[in-house]
Parts: sequence; structure tokens; C-alpha cells
Amino acid sequence: MAAFAQKLSAAMKIFRSSLLAIALVLPTAAGAQRADPVYLEDRFNQLQQSITMLTGQIEQLQYRNQQLQQQLEKMQADYEYRLDQMEKGRGGAGGPRPAGGAAGGGAQAAAPPPPPPAPPAAGGSADQMYHDAMKKLQDGDNAGAERGFKAFLQSNPKHTLAGNAQYWLGESYYARKDYQNAMTAFAEGYKNYKTSPKGPDNLLKLGITLAVMGRKADACQIFSKFSQDYPRAPDLQKRRVDQERQKNGCG
Repeated sequence: MAAFAQKLSAAMKIFRSSLLAIALVLPTAAGAQRADPVYLEDRFNQLQQSITMLTGQIEQLQYRNQQLQQQLEKMQADYEYRLDQMEKGRGGAGGPRPAGGAAGGGAQAAAPPPPPPAPPAAGGSADQMYHDAMKKLQDGDNAGAERGFKAFLQSNPKHTLAGNAQYWLGESYYARKDYQNAMTAFAEGYKNYKTSPKGPDNLLKLGITLAVMGRKADACQIFSKFSQDYPRAPDLQKRRVDQERQKNGCG
């Protein structure tokens, strides 16, 4: 738990540092816009990609925290079971029995049955597959991340992290400007994992990808569905949708 807390704290520090970097860079970039508009767009995309990667790290840490909590609950249940069995072994109608002594006709007091072994954490190999694919994405190995997320989804289509994996698969394409496959991945993420934590992100990024491909009418239609399908989405996502609508001239 202590190691996890350190990792989470480090990730949050990096996230805050990135936000500070944005605040420091934007004034300079605003001046550069007059000289080179392309620079501002490229710099913004780089910062956005950095935040996306940090978001993935935080998601992983949050999921690991959930797994650790489940393991602690299993350990506590196992401890309580052992304690209960020990108490039953000492108890009974005849009162306490001396350790190693005879009971009644000289029969040895029955030892309490051993507790069942603690069940292994479910989905360990699946979690490792997801972790490895995410590590490749964070390291800039987008092709490797693509293969990893595809393998994860093929083997674990109903896993808790399947919606996340589908979204990051789309990001692996988007980072390489393979917008056709990115569009397909985000669309499948929205269709198959609509209620997952990454459902809103899949829909938002689907609209952004369509806009980049020049299909602004389709993008506007996607953006209009966002408030209908995700009325309780975070304000940050809603503001991003509004910005994209204005950017693409959606009515």
C-alpha cells in the first residue's frame, strides 16, 4: 500500500507539473502564433498528448488501488475464518479440551480443519497484459501498444478494463495519425462499452477524429449526442465538447 501511495503521489505531481507547464508555455506560444501558427498547434498537441498519457497512468494506479483493496478484504475474511475455526476447535458441548489430552473414551481431540486456501486474485494475467500494453503506449511504442491492446481485448472482451483498452487502442492509432483506424476503434468503444468509464472519452474522441478527417458534419452530429448520452459527464469533458463544437462551426 505504501508503494502504491508513492506511485500515485508521483503521478499526481507529474500531472500538476504538466498543467503548470501549460500555463507557462501558453503566453509564449500566444506570441509565437503571430509568427508561426503551426508552432502553436503542434505545441498544444504535444501537451495534450502528455496529459493523455498521465491520465492513463492515474487510471492504472486507481485500478491497482481497487485490486489492493479487494486483496485486503480477502485477507481479512481469511483471518476471520481461521479465528472462527480455532474457536470452534476449542469449544463444544463438553467445554474446553486440554491440548494433546484425551477426551471421554481416550480419543484424541480433533484438530480444527485447515482453512481453504485464499483464492488467487482474479484476472492476474489479464491485468499484466493491460499493464504491458499501457507501458508501451507511454513509452511511445504505439505499434506495440496496438498489438497489446488488441490481444487483451480478444482474450478479455468482458474485463473491467476492456472499455479502457478499447479507448487506448484508438489513441495508439490517433498518435500515428492513422485516423481511419482510430475512428473505427473509438466507434467500437462507444458501441460496445458505452457505459464504461471510458464511454464518454470514446464518443468525444470519435467526434474529434471525424473533424480531423474533414467530416465536420458527422463530427457535429457526434458532439450533439454527447449531452444526450452522458448528461452526468464531468464539466471538463462538457467544456471540451463545447470547444470542439465552436471550433468546427457546429450549430
